[in-house]
Amino acid sequence: MSNNAQAPLRFTTQQAFPSRLTLATLTGRPLRISHIRPSSLTNPGLAPHEISLLRLLEAVTNGSTIEISYTGTILEYRPGLITGSAPGSGASGGVIRHEVAASCTRGVSYFLIPLCLLAPFSKAPMNVLFTGPGVITSATQAGDVSADTVRTAILPLYARFGISTNIELRIVRRSNPGPRGKGGAGEVQLMFGHQVRFPTTLHLLNPGRIKRIRGVAYCTGVPASNNARMIEAARGVLNPMTADTYIFSDVSSAPFQLTRDQASGSVKTKVGIGFGLSLVAESSTGCLYSADVVSPPSGGIPPEDLGQQCAHQLLESVSAGGTISSTAASTVLTLMAMSSEDVGRVQVSRNVIGGEQIIALGRDMKVFGLSGWGFREATDSSNDVVVSVVGKGVANVSRKIT
Repeated sequence: MSNNAQAPLRFTTQQAFPSRLTLATLTGRPLRISHIRPSSLTNPGLAPHEISLLRLLEAVTNGSTIEISYTGTILEYRPGLITGSAPGSGASGGVIRHEVAASCTRGVSYFLIPLCLLAPFSKAPMNVLFTGPGVITSATQAGDVSADTVRTAILPLYARFGISTNIELRIVRRSNPGPRGKGGAGEVQLMFGHQVRFPTTLHLLNPGRIKRIRGVAYCTGVPASNNARMIEAARGVLNPMTADTYIFSDVSSAPFQLTRDQASGSVKTKVGIGFGLSLVAESSTGCLYSADVVSPPSGGIPPEDLGQQCAHQLLESVSAGGTISSTAASTVLTLMAMSSEDVGRVQVSRNVIGGEQIIALGRDMKVFGLSGWGFREATDSSNDVVVSVVGKGVANVSRKIT
C-alpha cells in the first residue's frame, strides 16, 4: 500500500514510462517525472498514449493521485491499492471499459504488458475491455508487439511463477495501424483471475531445443490470399528447422468508423486495414521465442517479404540463445524481483541483457528499492549469462497468508 508521506522518486524524460509507473504501483512508491518532451515545439509534454495509460492505472487502482503540470512536462504519480475490477471501483458488470482515443499511435500491448504485471497483485480479478477508435491489435512501427504475441509468448510465462489459472486474452475485433500510424478501432479483452500473495521463485537455466513453431497470420479488410502468401513464405524458411510448424490464418473485415466530412457530414470509413504475422517457437523445456511483423500504413510491401522477414526474425531470436526472448525479458525480471525472498536464476543471452531497455529496467529497480542483479557465466557451451535476482517479497496485501 502506498505511503503518501514518502518523498517521490525523481526521474527525467519519458523513457521507460510504462515500466516506471508499473514499478511505482507494485512497490507503492510515489514518483515524479520531469522534462517530458520539453523541447518539442508542436507536442510538448505527455503523449496521448501516456495519458491513456495513466487513466488505465487510475481505473484499476483505488486512491491513486495524478498531478500533471500545465505544460504536461511534469508528472507526479502517487499509487494506491490495486483493486482490479472489484465492485465499486469503476467497473460496470465486473468489466472496466477503457476507451483509447483515435490519436493513439501505440499498439494495445503497450497497455496489456503493464496491466498483466499488476493483475496478480490485485485485490479482485482483472477484467478490462479495450475499445475505442485508437485500439491497434497488430504490431506497430513504434516497436509494440501484437496482441497475439502477448497471448502466446508472454502470458504462458506466468505459469512458471505459479500464476496459471483463469487467464485469457480475447481479440474481439482485429485492427492494424491507420494513416500516420494512428487509429485502428479494434477491441481486446483481458481477463486475469489468478491473484497470488507472492510469485514463486524462478529457476530457468536450460534453453532446450526447438520442438514446435506456432503462429497467427492475420489480415483486416484485405483479401485472404495475403495470409496464404505470408504463410507459404514463412514455412519455406522454417520447415528445414522443424517439421512441426503450424500457422493459423485469421481473416476479418475492417471495422467502420464515423468521420466528419464538410461536404456530406458524417460518413463511415473503413479503418485498421492491413495484414501481419506473429510467430512463436517453443523449446523442449518450455522456453518461448517470438517474432512480429506488420504491413506499414503506407503499404508497398508484398506479403511474401513480410513472411520471410518474420521467419528470419524468429530464427535470430532463437540463435541469440538464452531461455527468454527480448520481448518477455522485462516481464520475467520484474516478476522475479517481486517474488518471495529467495534467489531466482535465469539464463539470458548477452544481447538481451545488454539491451538499452533491460539496463534501464535494472537501474530503475535499484531506485525503487528492489534487489540488484548478480551475473555469472553460463556453465554450458553457450555464451549466455546467468542472472540471479533476489526477490524482495513485496506481497499482495489483499491476499491472506496460507
